[in-house]
Amino acid sequence: MMNAKAYVLIEIEAGQTSEVVMALSGLAGVRSVDTITGLYDVIATVETADQRAIGRLVMDELHHVPGIKRTITCFVIA
Repeated sequence: MMNAKAYVLIEIEAGQTSEVVMALSGLAGVRSVDTITGLYDVIATVETADQRAIGRLVMDELHHVPGIKRTITCFVIA
């Protein structure tokens, strides 16, 4: 059962959106990946057992995806 959820706003290098979306879609804990308009290029919904696991997912997995410039993690408060 998943107990923690967050939205990760992602800024991507120009021309890399498709590759990043595909890479993120294959990661455990990533529930959805949507291309958006505005200051960020993609929003990913992530769910894990706890907030620490979300932090590890973002730092250890997302930040190593080629093409990602920066992220902002917004935890869901339930």
